[in-house]
Amino acid sequence: MAGLTMQVNIVAADHPVWHGTAKSVTIPASEGGMGILPNHEPVLTVIKEGTIVVVDPDGSRRSFEVTDGFISFDSNKLTVAVERGRDVKMAE
Repeated sequence: MAGLTMQVNIVAADHPVWHGTAKSVTIPASEGGMGILPNHEPVLTVIKEGTIVVVDPDGSRRSFEVTDGFISFDSNKLTVAVERGRDVKMAE
């Protein structure tokens, strides 16, 4: 399964929001929605207020509401740094 997942770390200014392994992440980039998959080319971009959706290796989805910030992706490690962020409990 190596190469099919990436490490994700979502941090707000005053607390960690979530960290774990994912097979894909959708972010609210400043230019519009952007998907990140394992082995994506390195990227550093600004994000706007919106929802980050993380798809776990088992296919389940997690959503996080975030404010403005940025993401950095390199070597299958995605870091999301925002002013504020919170886990959104999704109804099944």
